[in-house]
Amino acid sequence: MSTGHILLLGAIAGATIFLGMPIGRMRLGPAARAGLSALATGILLFLLWDVLTGAVQPITAALDARHWGRFSWLAVIGVAGFTLGLMALVYYSEWMKARAGRRATLFIGPGAAASDEFAHRTWLDSLTPGKQLALLIAVGIGVHNFGEGLAIGQAAAASKISLAVTLIIGFGLHNATEGFGICGPMAGEGTKPSWGFLGALGLIGGGPTFLGTALGQAWSSQAVSVIFFTVAAGSILYVVQELFAVNRKYGHTKLVMWLVLAGVLLGFATDFVVTASGI
Repeated sequence: MSTGHILLLGAIAGATIFLGMPIGRMRLGPAARAGLSALATGILLFLLWDVLTGAVQPITAALDARHWGRFSWLAVIGVAGFTLGLMALVYYSEWMKARAGRRATLFIGPGAAASDEFAHRTWLDSLTPGKQLALLIAVGIGVHNFGEGLAIGQAAAASKISLAVTLIIGFGLHNATEGFGICGPMAGEGTKPSWGFLGALGLIGGGPTFLGTALGQAWSSQAVSVIFFTVAAGSILYVVQELFAVNRKYGHTKLVMWLVLAGVLLGFATDFVVTASGI
């Protein structure tokens, strides 16, 4: 299979994320919104396990082989990546809250606002909480999908074409479910995003699959895979705890937990396609 064909299939694997995006514009009732948010949480819980597994594999392989220097190096960058992915979002969230608090003090009279209120306003400030969380999910999934693209490209570079195709199919199925995960927070708050915004989220989440495939074919590095998987894991962990807080506000405890379970099982079901070849 030619390089062009592998890149095309890598792009298709990333593009399947768009299959779940239209649900972000549907008008849903309270129970349906709670269910979709819970399903997104379950899918992300599976992805957290998935990316941590991908990150830990080369570290444990180095440990089993008693390559102490390599083990130490991979372990250090793994911890650093996980810390960066998690704490960067924590500090970013606190910074955004502080900005919102400062803006709230700038009102100088009934119906009037100080001009300074808008002086440093960015497009992120105009997003609803659901849209901001959806953007964070898309970024975390994008970093994760870049690591998946690296796996596809590296398999192709090693002439393991059957493995590369199996990965493309499996990751394509994964990405199809990830669109629901991105749209969950927006559907949960009743926001109807524009098609342009949904398209941007799809590119952020799915585009890195193609980029990773292209890079993986040209250059192979376990260290790069570890850093991207651990950054993704840290960011996904932050988003999961945010979604759990959102889910608690809905009530519908039984429905929410059933659909969290369904999301986890759906993630594992699609993952079985990747391992079906027994490789």
